[in-house]
Order: sequence, then C-alpha cells, then structure tokens
Amino acid sequence: MRVGLVGLGRMGAAMAARLRETGATVSGFDRDPARSEVGAPEEVAAPVVILSLPDDAAVRGALDHLLPALPPGAIIADTSTLSPLAARHCAGRAAAAGCSYLDTPVSGGPAGAAAGTLTVMAGGAAEALERARPVLDRIAARILHVGDAGAGQVAKLVNNLLVATHLVAAAEALRIGEAAGVPAAALLGVVNVASGRSAATEVNLPRWVLSGSFDSGFATGLMRKDVRLALELAQAVGAEPVACAAAAAAWEGAPVADDADFNRVAAAVLAGQRA
Repeated sequence: MRVGLVGLGRMGAAMAARLRETGATVSGFDRDPARSEVGAPEEVAAPVVILSLPDDAAVRGALDHLLPALPPGAIIADTSTLSPLAARHCAGRAAAAGCSYLDTPVSGGPAGAAAGTLTVMAGGAAEALERARPVLDRIAARILHVGDAGAGQVAKLVNNLLVATHLVAAAEALRIGEAAGVPAAALLGVVNVASGRSAATEVNLPRWVLSGSFDSGFATGLMRKDVRLALELAQAVGAEPVACAAAAAAWEGAPVADDADFNRVAAAVLAGQRA
C-alpha cells in the first residue's frame, strides 16, 4: 500500500511512523527541508494522500502542487483543522481535478497517532471514505462519518471548543478549591469519581499540568486558532456563544506563548495568572 503524506510535524511524523509499522510504503513532504523526505509536495502523489498541516493557507498551497500530480480517483484525507467553508472549497477543487477530498480532522494527538488509536471525524462522500478506510484504519481506532464536505471540521471545532472551555472551567474551579485550602490533586481525586469529571480533569490536568510535564504535543497557538475558528462558525450560523466565549477570552488573554504546550493555559488559570 502506497501512501503520501504532506506535513511531517509531530502529528504527521507520528502518522507516518504508524503507517510504516503497519506495512504501508510512505513518502512524506514537509516545508522544513530538515524533515522532508522528498523535494516537492507533488512527489508524494499516491492513491491516498494524507495532509497534516497547520492552517487553510498551507492546505491550499499543498493542493496547488498535489492536484495536477495525483492519479485519477485519488483521495486526499485532510487531517488538518480548517474552517468548514475552506474544507468545502477544497472538496470542490479536488472534484474538478477528478479526485476526492475528505476533511478528516482527528483527536488523540501524536501519542494516539503513534498507537493507531486516533478518532477521525470525517466529512465528504461516503464512497470516498470507504476507499480511504484501509489507510485510515491503520492510524485510527474510530472513524466517524459526520456528513458531507465540511461536516468533519464542524465536529472538530465543536470538540476543541469544548476542550478549551473544559480546561479553563476545570482549572478555575480547582483554583477556587485550592484557595479554600484543598490541594488540586485531592480535588481531582473526588471530581474524577463524581459527576464533574471530563477529559480535562481525567487526563490533561493530572498528566500534563500537575505533573509539570507539558508535553502533550499540541501547541497553544493551534488551540487558539481552533477556538477562533469555532467562534467564527458560531457567528456565521447565528449561534451566540456565552460560556464558550468567556473561555475563549481566557485563551486569548493567558500569558502563554503560542509555541508552548496548550496545557500551560490551564496552568495559568489555575495559578490565577492573566495578561
């Protein structure tokens, strides 16, 4: 099985390694020559090409090179997080070139990619998704077809908006508890066997915040981008956010650099730090 991959950052590199471990032949391109395995994106043309890129502009640039080089009927599985409108535009471009584009953003981070346990939220034609499954099944434990082009991105933005909100809310609640004299670790011991638990309390806070490791593999700048995209989606569809907008403001105002691990924002909230 031959697979192309564009974007060899932590996520893309983990997916490439997993694909190779499961027997696929992978050719990867990255804008950083030190990471790239080939000289240009068109050199990774294959029946299935995975994109793992930071934003809309990078995806558009990759398509400029890829679409003329792809074989007829090829499938692009885009694991990047984009606006739903951008994903629909990409799907239209691919269709005009005789290919299929799936917006397949993922949840699970580099560790999930390396273990083959990602969750894929897929938007696009069901037939194209079925043809891409032999590749996606190698990196994912769950592949959920959400709907037509752009639907996968809607699901990802909703998911990440909840993650961002849960992290801020949980850190703030723990800060209140600590101010009342109970350590955060003791509070999490209660919350995580009670009804207040979430992935933020069960995973992020104990694994990456209280431990001080901050090595999740996901940057603050990427989560800020996803939150902004989610708020833009809310505005576009006329669904005014209230609690999520307050959490978004905390993400923008936290004194945390964009290249820092995104869990440092929760640490800043827990410490009562503001811009």
